[in-house]
Amino acid sequence: MSQNLIDYYKIRATEYESIYTKPERQSDLIKTKQFLKTLFTNKAILEIACGTGYWTETIAETACSIVATDINQTVIDIAKTKTYTQNNVQFKTADFYSLKSENQYEALFGGFIWSHILTQELDKFISRISRNVAKGGKIVLMDNNFVEGSNTPVSKTDELGNTFQTRSLSDGSTHLILKNFPTAEFLREKAQLFSKDIEVIELEYFWVLIFTV
Repeated sequence: MSQNLIDYYKIRATEYESIYTKPERQSDLIKTKQFLKTLFTNKAILEIACGTGYWTETIAETACSIVATDINQTVIDIAKTKTYTQNNVQFKTADFYSLKSENQYEALFGGFIWSHILTQELDKFISRISRNVAKGGKIVLMDNNFVEGSNTPVSKTDELGNTFQTRSLSDGSTHLILKNFPTAEFLREKAQLFSKDIEVIELEYFWVLIFTV
């Protein structure tokens, strides 16, 4: 992950969750939360790119345990302030590319990280995170669909098809941020290199990819 992206999310940490207040996304958020809570019931989970803990708090309601990781200590500090009534969450500051798990987990969750991976690096990304999941376990990745009027417009596309947005923060700074929006067909194509058991859930504003290791 680029240093530019790491720095951006550090600056954005305190305002990040405002994206979850958009009225048009509420129905999708409710559906996705319920789906994830059901999917992760009684599972030992590794979460990558946990950010401010918005999704950690949700899945912790039903999970057996969660090791929630992020490369950015600033967002982890915010995530730690959330309510985890089951006392089943442990936080670690870690880059998922260099993460060395002592255990293989029953499931891995990565919310809104796929879109920040260069297209040409996706195979490496999937291969690396899959090592942390026991055979028969699930990889669950979630991210945005592009919906005009709801998402920040794409301001740049590179020669390999990676798309970028120019984003403004409350401090007045602007940042060019990698944000890819894969099709369901592309998600299946990538997952098929690693699994024969694949499901893609398509909502209006979000997608969820689930595949068995």
